[in-house]
Amino acid sequence: MAVITLSRQVAAWGDEVAQSLAKQTGYKFVTRKDIEKRIVDLGFPKSKMPKYDERKPGFFASLTKNRDEYLNYAQYAILEAAAQGNVIIIGRGAFAVLQDVPNNVSVRLVADENTRITRLKNEFNWDDKQAKQRIQESDVNRAGFHASFYNVDIEDPSQYHAVLNTGFVNIDKAAAIIADIVKESISDEDEVKGNQLIQDKLKAQAIINKLYFEEKVNIEFMHGRIEGKTFILHGVSDSPAVVQKALQYIKKELPDYEAKSAVSVVQDFKTY
Repeated sequence: MAVITLSRQVAAWGDEVAQSLAKQTGYKFVTRKDIEKRIVDLGFPKSKMPKYDERKPGFFASLTKNRDEYLNYAQYAILEAAAQGNVIIIGRGAFAVLQDVPNNVSVRLVADENTRITRLKNEFNWDDKQAKQRIQESDVNRAGFHASFYNVDIEDPSQYHAVLNTGFVNIDKAAAIIADIVKESISDEDEVKGNQLIQDKLKAQAIINKLYFEEKVNIEFMHGRIEGKTFILHGVSDSPAVVQKALQYIKKELPDYEAKSAVSVVQDFKTY
C-alpha cells in the first residue's frame, strides 16, 4: 500500500489529476474537504479555519494557541488518512508530514502563468486582472502556510519526488505518469517500513494531542517521535517538572515504551 501526496499551484489541475489518478489506480482520493472536516471533527473551531487552512497566518494569528491546535489536528488528520493505505492526499502540507515515509510518493503540480490565467478566466468568467490577483494571493498564502507550519519552501523541487507541468501534459497523462512512478518506485519492503512508520507517527501524534488538549501540558512547539520502543518528546519548556509530568503520562499511556525527553528547558522562556 502506498500513499500519494499532491502539492499544487492554483489552476494547475490538482483535484482533476487526483480524480483521474484515483480512477487509474483504484486509490481513495482524500479531498481538501475531507481533511478540513476531520480537523473540525477532532475539535478545531470551524469559524477559525479560514485563518489557518492553507493560508499564511497573520502576525498575531501565528502567535496564538490556535495555530498549534490547528497544526496538531491537521497532522493527526493527515496521518489518519495515510494509515488507510492506497490513498491520494492533496494539499495541507501532507507531503511534508509524510516526507520521510518510504512508501510515500510526493508530486508537485505546476503550470505556466498564462495557462493558469486562462483556466481561471474560463472557470470563473474573470478578466486578466482578477485571475492574476487570485494567482498571486494563492501563491503567497500557500508559500506562507508551508513555511510557517512545516518550515519548508513549497517551490523547492527537491522537496518532491517529481514535479509535473500540467500546461504541458494533460490531466490523464499526468495521472498516468504518477501511477507509473508509484508502480516502479515503491517496493514491498518500502510498503512494510512505510506502513509501520505511519502507524508510529500516528501513535506519537495521538499522545501529543492528549498531552496538549486533555492534560494541558505547557510545552511549546511540542512534538514526539517513536524510534523502536522509545518515545522521544521534543519542545521547549521553562519547567523540568512539567517535562517529567509529560514523561510520566507517556509511560502510563504506552507502558511498553521507554519515554525520553529531548525538550529544551529554558528557565526564562515565556509562553504566549
